[in-house]
Amino acid sequence: MSVPVPNPAPTPGDSSKPRAVARRRPRWLLWLMVLGPGLIAANAGNDAGGIATYASAGSEFGYRTLFVMALVTIALVVVQEMSARLGAHTGEGLMSLIREQFPLRLSAFAIVALLIANLGLVVSEFAGIGAAFELFGVSRYISIPIGAVVIWAVVVLGNYRYAERVFLVLGLAFITYPIAAVLGKPDWGAVVSNTFIPHMLGTKEFLFLVVALIGTTITPYMQLYQAAAVADRGAGPEEYRMVRIDTITGAIFANIISMAIIIATAAAIGGSGPLSSAKEAAQALEPVAGSGAEILFGVGLLGASALAAAVVPLATSYAVAEALGVERSVSRTFREAPLFMGLFTALVVIGAAVALVPGNLIDLLLNMQVLNGIITPIILTFILILANRRGVLGAAVNGPRFRVVAFICVVVIAVLAFVVLVQTVAGWFGIG
Repeated sequence: MSVPVPNPAPTPGDSSKPRAVARRRPRWLLWLMVLGPGLIAANAGNDAGGIATYASAGSEFGYRTLFVMALVTIALVVVQEMSARLGAHTGEGLMSLIREQFPLRLSAFAIVALLIANLGLVVSEFAGIGAAFELFGVSRYISIPIGAVVIWAVVVLGNYRYAERVFLVLGLAFITYPIAAVLGKPDWGAVVSNTFIPHMLGTKEFLFLVVALIGTTITPYMQLYQAAAVADRGAGPEEYRMVRIDTITGAIFANIISMAIIIATAAAIGGSGPLSSAKEAAQALEPVAGSGAEILFGVGLLGASALAAAVVPLATSYAVAEALGVERSVSRTFREAPLFMGLFTALVVIGAAVALVPGNLIDLLLNMQVLNGIITPIILTFILILANRRGVLGAAVNGPRFRVVAFICVVVIAVLAFVVLVQTVAGWFGIG
């Protein structure tokens, strides 16, 4: 970003008059100009799986999960800030740093865990695109292939700045949910109480959903995309103040949207039990659109799914290319970055193809968020260690207080993920 500077004084004998100094841009305009990777990464977390998970939380448990989301918002800010700082101060993505700073086996473990989680997510994002168009009466066998081609073209045929603008525009679809939350006339006393005071349950179903909420809100591909996109954008330490504003703003905005989905759904169909279809989730928008609720929900679902359908394979391609130390950038051509572009293309094709297989969308999306909730602590541990290393960040390393807060966030997420993993494995053997 260029900052206006005064024109130099005219040299002796120069008869030209000095030009007027450019007027300083308003603060709000400067703020809008820095929005980018942080807002995109956080918004991408509100994908098809995210919408299904938040809507299911409101449908099944009313406002009870709002306190969890308030804590998750703090954790998301902490995690995304560390990722952005690593990208800005090192000029590298997370996997590149993991490859350089950790033994080969640990690096391989990280990339395998990421690929398992992200491949399933790519499928769910294209399934979300199909579900959104089905609300408009368009078959997924038409919408998914067309969506895949458009997303591929935006990334492969454009450059980073162009792709970033498209991603930001897609994020506008999320405005529908705060509107629904307000016009749905929820019990605001209950909303405030459940946001700041725990009203949690000790049931297996509630804990399962809590981990799903963590998995869909603090998803590993978000941290990978955040660091890689900051580096790809060319933002260095001197621009980090603006990068930090973008990161924190994006995380808070994304979770306001998440909580709005829970509030809207709880107000409309709270206590009705788990969701089984996108049409049920659309009922939460009836206070806003009446008979057009399905269309409004479909617009939000389509924007969210399309955004994440581009960001998830992009983040995965960044990660694999970084791990192998090869060229990676949206601004590069197929010839300049064959692995990066080739992997992105393959993920889009596979994700779209598998999403065409019939199945229950809501079950698929919820299970993928739980899988991400289990894998998330692995990636967060790497991020925390890197952000604590002075040899990596120098003076920008985590401070003592930030280090404690970040450690608590990672440990709590890891414990919850471990409990759900144990419960899941025990369920396979008919225990509990």
